[in-house]
Amino acid sequence: MHPPDNTNADPHLVEKALSSEELLKGKFLHAFRDTVELPNGAQTTREYVVHPGAVMIIPLLDNGDLVLERQYRYPMCSVMIEFPAGKLEPKEDRLSCAKRELLEETGYSATHWARAGVCHPVISYSTEFIEIWFAKGLKQGEASLDEGEFVEVIHTSCSTFFEWCKVGVITDAKTLTGALWLQNWLNGSWSLNWQE
Repeated sequence: MHPPDNTNADPHLVEKALSSEELLKGKFLHAFRDTVELPNGAQTTREYVVHPGAVMIIPLLDNGDLVLERQYRYPMCSVMIEFPAGKLEPKEDRLSCAKRELLEETGYSATHWARAGVCHPVISYSTEFIEIWFAKGLKQGEASLDEGEFVEVIHTSCSTFFEWCKVGVITDAKTLTGALWLQNWLNGSWSLNWQE
């Protein structure tokens, strides 16, 4: 199962899949090794992970503070600070996923939503995309974490959040992308189309 073919765009840069070998099919990861033809005609291999995609939410409290999570990330051997996020279920609508993940992980629901954009956090070895949503009009409810999931929900001001990004307290790529969106929306450079 190789990535989508876009040979019509920039053919002088495109690598063409010749064959594909499944390396791993786990509960979460699906890894492949493809043999590809390079633009100069030579051949090499590319290893990558197929990912169903995910959403990330930038939750805004009425007082202007942000809702963030602290979670131990095993590959990093560290507790990371990040925006709430989660992977799409098969055939799940992206906004529905955002609403579900926000409620499950933080206990919050929101009255207004705005789609910001998409980021591709690891383009060198994964098909993963993360759709970014803003949420406001938050109402506190009860979180419903998955089995084996341990999350600490925190609130912080935007100024503290941006400082954490600046000094390296926050290094998560999706959250840093969210910081870019948040900063540009707050200063009026980028707009959002809010919906109920």
